Amino acid sequence: MLQGKNFGLFIISILLLRLISMAWIPLADTTEARYAEIARLMVVSNDWVTPWFEQGVAFWGKPPLSFWVQALSFKLLGINEFAARLPSLLATIATLWIIWLFATGLSSRKVAQNTIIIYSTSALVFVLSGAVLTDPFLTLGTTWSMAALYMALKQPLWYWRYGFFLGLSIGLLAKGPLALILTFGPIVLWLILNSSARRHLKALPWLWGTILTLIISLPWYILAELKTPGFINYFIVGEHFMRFLVSDWAGDLYGKAHEKPIGMIWFQWLLATLPWGLFAIILLFWNLQGKEKRKKIKTAKNNPLISYLFLWAIVTPAFFTLSGNILWTYLLPAIPAFALLLALAIEQFEKGSNALTTYTKIALYLVPIVFLGCLVLIVFKPNILNTEKHLLAYIANDVKSAQHPKSNANIIYYLGKLPFSARFYSQDTAKRITMDELSSIQIRDNNMYLAIPKKKWTQVTTLLEIPMQKYFENRRYILTNIPAIE
Repeated sequence: MLQGKNFGLFIISILLLRLISMAWIPLADTTEARYAEIARLMVVSNDWVTPWFEQGVAFWGKPPLSFWVQALSFKLLGINEFAARLPSLLATIATLWIIWLFATGLSSRKVAQNTIIIYSTSALVFVLSGAVLTDPFLTLGTTWSMAALYMALKQPLWYWRYGFFLGLSIGLLAKGPLALILTFGPIVLWLILNSSARRHLKALPWLWGTILTLIISLPWYILAELKTPGFINYFIVGEHFMRFLVSDWAGDLYGKAHEKPIGMIWFQWLLATLPWGLFAIILLFWNLQGKEKRKKIKTAKNNPLISYLFLWAIVTPAFFTLSGNILWTYLLPAIPAFALLLALAIEQFEKGSNALTTYTKIALYLVPIVFLGCLVLIVFKPNILNTEKHLLAYIANDVKSAQHPKSNANIIYYLGKLPFSARFYSQDTAKRITMDELSSIQIRDNNMYLAIPKKKWTQVTTLLEIPMQKYFENRRYILTNIPAIE
């Protein structure tokens, strides 16, 4: 692939593309806007123990690490899209640094560079590197733990020996006990398959490392349960068992379960690893052709590094195979191992195949180019996103220009559900209104802005029996202004 200066220029180019998009693309509903709003409420309330879903409703769905970092980013850079997304980019860069140290410690600089390219240009990684989500932090933790376990024996440095436990702490505070499953799952299987793996375990300071993990992660769990009783039961039982074992789980307090057919995670794996996943499958089958197939499989199984990386890459999608409530973001912790495995394979086969070299050169540009095209599309057609940024900006400009001087400049009502992006961009001044409240004379005591779902426009105009002008339209809503009843 790319080496030397070309490698550096390529990495800088995709970093700049991601930085630009982070500042330009609005926060869209639901996930990004929801998590950004939770972090904003943390800043406003100055409550650093309990994340809040909305005023008076605690958010028990995730631990607070990502919200802590996003809230600090808001304090430093102001409340905006770039500040909300920057922590995920920093977590991704830290993950890339661990992958680089891991790969260079195991193989050549060329393999390390190829690993970085494959990882950073995989579709899921590229998208989540600048998104307001918890997954980049979970992946930072699991990557550090998995790399540290293998490297502590080879390089007994502090960031490997204690990195395993620091990674567990990050995972526990980013996503919860799921981090333990995704870390210890492949390790246990590796120990069963490779007796020599026990030497790697002995290289870690288990007593002091475990104490370190508990000191870092346990206090928040205790404080969270004391402050909002019921958290442990919902988070441990509900989020870590019921969500994945019950496909139509109705206990989700903060939205709908993501019901998918059983086994859908493998199709999502192909999407997440584009353009490299399908290429890796083809390369695997190509390598296993011929009479020596069994010998190659046995050799790979007996190779501690290959078996370790393979189990690391496969346990996460395997774990979610029987789950109906899944998102493709769940696959992120498996991609570092996949990237290194593929880089090692390319190193082995690239010298004798011009077709392989050509494909890799095309593949590394695919995701950045497609993403750039999407960015241009959003610039020229911003209403393709489910975001209320532009509607609220219209109101701000409208009030400033005094087109509706009697309007309440601080409040806009959304009929029905209040989108998270409306809460975030209005700084929580946007309000929800029901159809019954809208028909009440009491609510219409002043000029008011009203965002009406497009499918309910005719119903509302018929109900109110007054002429209403369409001032602004986005993908979901029509903005109007209802005059006060004289």
